[in-house]
Amino acid sequence: MPKISSASIVSTDSDYLHRIEAGHYALVTDEPVKLGGKGAGPAPFDYYLASLAACTAITLRMYAERKGWDLGEFRAELQLDRDDDGRLHVLRTLHATGPLTDEQWNRLLEIVANTPVTKAMREGAEITSRRGEATSGA
Repeated sequence: MPKISSASIVSTDSDYLHRIEAGHYALVTDEPVKLGGKGAGPAPFDYYLASLAACTAITLRMYAERKGWDLGEFRAELQLDRDDDGRLHVLRTLHATGPLTDEQWNRLLEIVANTPVTKAMREGAEITSRRGEATSGA
């Protein structure tokens, strides 16, 4: 299988604060204060929505450029909720300042329903876990 992406995470000495390496980028994650963290970084579900938002914006920008459409400033607002049965629901609201017709908007909504991250989230992924070797704290 070809590798699409990789990430690693290492704990710190501060409650739930962790350091993430995603590709060659350094990020942090933490839980909000109300959940016992210090709120020093986005929580895991914040990154979940951020990845979908990023894929949404990039995919639609690429599509609009290929079509010669002017999106103007593009913005997507995403909200994650859990229903009474425990199922997650994402509401994604798209905004663009460019002069788009109803037909163009309908096509953008079709495209956004099939972005790579949208598909991965909708279809799920097989997740396998295994024990690694003990490492020193160096």
